[in-house]
Amino acid sequence: MVERFDIVILGGGLNGAALALALKDTAYRVALVEAAPPQAVSEAWDARVYAYSPGNVDWLRQLGGWGEPVRAEAVRGMRIQGDAGGRIEFDAIETGLPELAWIAENGRLQYALWTALAATGNIECITGRPDAVTWGEAAHTLTLSDGRKLQASLLVAADGANSWLRRQAGIEIDVDDYRQSGVVANFEIEKAHRGIARQWFQSDGILAYLPLPGRRISIVWSSPEDLVPARLGLVPEVFAEAVARAGGYGLGKLKCITPQVAFPLKRRRAREWVRPGLVLLGDAAHTVHPLAGQGVNLGFRDSRLLAQMLAEGGNPGDIGRLQAYAVRRMEDVASMQMTTGNLKKLFTNPNPGLRWLRNAGLALTDETGWFKQALMRHAIQ
Repeated sequence: MVERFDIVILGGGLNGAALALALKDTAYRVALVEAAPPQAVSEAWDARVYAYSPGNVDWLRQLGGWGEPVRAEAVRGMRIQGDAGGRIEFDAIETGLPELAWIAENGRLQYALWTALAATGNIECITGRPDAVTWGEAAHTLTLSDGRKLQASLLVAADGANSWLRRQAGIEIDVDDYRQSGVVANFEIEKAHRGIARQWFQSDGILAYLPLPGRRISIVWSSPEDLVPARLGLVPEVFAEAVARAGGYGLGKLKCITPQVAFPLKRRRAREWVRPGLVLLGDAAHTVHPLAGQGVNLGFRDSRLLAQMLAEGGNPGDIGRLQAYAVRRMEDVASMQMTTGNLKKLFTNPNPGLRWLRNAGLALTDETGWFKQALMRHAIQ
């Protein structure tokens, strides 16, 4: 027996769950398929911590998905330092907003989104793994490993950077391997962070401190491949000392509260984002270097626009509308991929002339009010 839906979303992570929730007041019948739904949260801290733009947080609040049990800290300022004295600072007051971003754990936000989904009438959350997909002219059929068949006018691939659904569609993807990994961990800190995010461009990687509630921070240390095993192999006390030293002891002594883990850094861009009855969402379509903290925000902006366009009604798999969606999103993604990619290359090049240039560029940007404003306006969307 085949179950009929209007839209089937494969992947119940942040982007897939947010898209489903944004479709709660539409006439569509929606299925959200996820192999491992979020478990009840504990007091332990999640190593997967992201920065969320004010625009995306406002959208999630409107959907009812930004609340308990989310633990979030407002970013009220940013301090970025080059490897030879260059500096740039951003403050929320310059944007006219209370904060530049919010820092929160992935697991708790996903749980909040799923909790909100439970109160919807047109969305069914299904636990299962995909086994096969059959492509049709008017609808596609997703078969799960338990034999359940879901047919829909639109399939949404929200199943991550290694998307199963993208592979089944035969869509190729261009990959730029940065030959770095992001080493992440959370810490208790000796001195208050005061809601300030900090970032250092250094010869041995790019280190970011992200403020968490209380006297805690999360870090992302974008590290060259040859340094990753050593950093992962350090015992907690030694790793905490290394992170504190790299940050100039600005927050005093640090204490690890989660073990360090690493994930490879690659720029990915699918060669096709849409087909009749198919759309790639978030990491399934694109990934960026984390130095600007914009990866999850690009995905949420995908979900926001797609939900807005689908809310107009009609056939959700119509290729004309899906193509219009892709065109509108590609400029934002291309701009962020180019910016983060070029910054990574610029700050990892050992050429002395470039070292002077990049630090002078930071200082010049800090002194150019209109350019700083333009950067901030894009980041807070």
